[in-house]
Amino acid sequence: MIIRRPRTLVVRLDNAGDVLLAGPAVRAVAAGSAHTAMLCGPLGEAAAHLLPGLDEILVHDAPWVGFSPPRVRRDTMDALVDRIAARRYDRALVLASYHQSPLPAALLLKMAGVPWVAADCEDYPGSLLDLRHRRADQRHEAAAALDLAEAAGFALPEDDRGELRITAPPDTTALTGPEPYVVVHPGASVPARAWSPARAARAVAALAGAGHRVVVTGGPAEKELTATVAGRHALDLGGRTRLPELAGVLARARCTVVGNTGPSHLSAAAGTPVACLFAPVVPADRWLPYRVPHVVLGRQDAPCRGTRARVCPVPGHPCLDSVTDGEVRSAVESLISPAAPHPAPLTTG
Repeated sequence: MIIRRPRTLVVRLDNAGDVLLAGPAVRAVAAGSAHTAMLCGPLGEAAAHLLPGLDEILVHDAPWVGFSPPRVRRDTMDALVDRIAARRYDRALVLASYHQSPLPAALLLKMAGVPWVAADCEDYPGSLLDLRHRRADQRHEAAAALDLAEAAGFALPEDDRGELRITAPPDTTALTGPEPYVVVHPGASVPARAWSPARAARAVAALAGAGHRVVVTGGPAEKELTATVAGRHALDLGGRTRLPELAGVLARARCTVVGNTGPSHLSAAAGTPVACLFAPVVPADRWLPYRVPHVVLGRQDAPCRGTRARVCPVPGHPCLDSVTDGEVRSAVESLISPAAPHPAPLTTG
């Protein structure tokens, strides 16, 4: 008897970092599917194109996720349902963070005729879910997504260790120069998860003073920030890298100093150690750099702990701005020392 492998859709509608954390689950699904697609948001599309295992990417700006979600429009929802229905998926997995509901996406999938839908869900799902999975307490987001895939009957190949991976990034030596360097990425998707610009600039100066060549990275909207932070001490690449080029810069770095934001996970996917400035507004155990050497910087007992604040609610931003230059230098030195294993970049393609 020949068993037909399914056409499977993986839904992950958040930012680039969230899409990168879905990578191990995507590879497990791809190993057991005839066709693997991802439905992601516009902020996650570039990251989806870096994930091994995907045959197709659909993009939708969902009204129930994101910091500035669009208004609900019936024509937009109808168009999405029609797009999904036309592709005749057999199965779908809805991946969402621990504090999000998968049910809006599950409803649309059922309206599109997807016969079998799985998700982690604490709320009563009615007939929207065929597999209502319960995630383990305090589970890392990447591990939780893989747990759901395994519960749905998908498994990683035996030679796949379940780490984050990306397709091979471009050679960015023309941007960075050939010499070894440390990356400082001062921005974040929300300001509560990043250093203040002045504090980041002092850290760059301290690293340069300790003999490190520093490269400062940031997106097109962060060019003023990166110029301030780089100053005269570092190479400023603000606005000069799309996500694939940023992956190339991070893959060749000795380590990355970055907050809890997409480039932290991109660095981990490239196999580069991370000194992670982690503001405790969200639980560290769910979003730390995954399966690469890393050091956590920041006061995890700060008053902002667990608030999920986007803007720091405490004067002076003590959870991150209180990190000393000495702590930054020590974290970097521990990650780049010969005794600290630096795995080869985890890339394919």
